[in-house]
Amino acid sequence: MDLKIIESETQFIIDDVIEKSGIKAGQVFVLGLSSSEVNGGVIGHNSSAEIGEVIVGVIYRTLKKQGIDLAVQACEHLNRALLVESSFAQKSQAEIVSVIPKLHAGGSGQVAAYHLFEHPVEIEHITAHAGLDIGDTAIGMHIKHVQIPIRPNIKTLGAAHVTALTTRPKLIGGERASYKA
Repeated sequence: MDLKIIESETQFIIDDVIEKSGIKAGQVFVLGLSSSEVNGGVIGHNSSAEIGEVIVGVIYRTLKKQGIDLAVQACEHLNRALLVESSFAQKSQAEIVSVIPKLHAGGSGQVAAYHLFEHPVEIEHITAHAGLDIGDTAIGMHIKHVQIPIRPNIKTLGAAHVTALTTRPKLIGGERASYKA
């Protein structure tokens, strides 16, 4: 696996998803990542710390420059908990749980974020404004209602399928209601 290609394609994908989602400073972005899938394996069985470091590093730096908080989803062995900066957990009043991610219990994305973040903590729930799913990790549970699929210009990263989600406010009120254009 050529890590330079992964880095370049990750940058292209995250820039594309940020633009298409309309996410803004002060909002939260969730990342689901299977380095196993990127590496051509089966989710959870072929994890790569190096791939996780490259992908999370690009996404973290890009979001941080724009003032967007990153939450990295864990694998099912940690019940899809999310690694975030403690400052985000405090401002969102999220309950912190006690666990330190490992390559095969949390995943390569969480391990990379754990080392990149200034003060990483795990939380169980989040309501993100947008997100990126690399390797079909099922991030939908962490995205606000109403979810809108985003079709990135690059649909694979390595061998992994890439999808993304954004949101819009719910349309309520029925046929008599008016909505902003």
